[in-house]
Amino acid sequence: MSNYIQDLRKIVGHRVLMQCAASVIIENEMGQVLLGRRTDNHQWTYAGGSLEIDETVEEAAKRELLEEMGLIAEELEFFMINSGPEAHYIYPNGDEVTNVEIIYICRKYHGTIKAQEEEIGDLQFFDVKDIPEDISEPIRPVFREYIKMRGV
Repeated sequence: MSNYIQDLRKIVGHRVLMQCAASVIIENEMGQVLLGRRTDNHQWTYAGGSLEIDETVEEAAKRELLEEMGLIAEELEFFMINSGPEAHYIYPNGDEVTNVEIIYICRKYHGTIKAQEEEIGDLQFFDVKDIPEDISEPIRPVFREYIKMRGV
């Protein structure tokens, strides 16, 4: 969780916050997708998180990818914006958000794949046709669009 959101939570508690987020879907050279299993809800997700004050969306996407998966994005390609009722989420700890999430696809990256232990328990590449059913709720619309875009 970003420092900005943590600071707001001290004031508003679990009340719903509008959260601007940036996320990255990593594709390897075989077209597989890198997903991480969240430690809070034990569902699969891509790298992403809230923007900090004055941070660009691209900077946030790259920062989250490095923090959560140990990878450095060389190029980001805009994919879509995820917002609305399906992007509304209540975390296991009771924090409630409505997300405005900007998602990128990254095919050019480097680094050593390493999960951020506080947030991600396992990292694994999946063929698009084998993306797990237990995707984290607020990103399910993104994967519906991603699978459609990939023609699977």
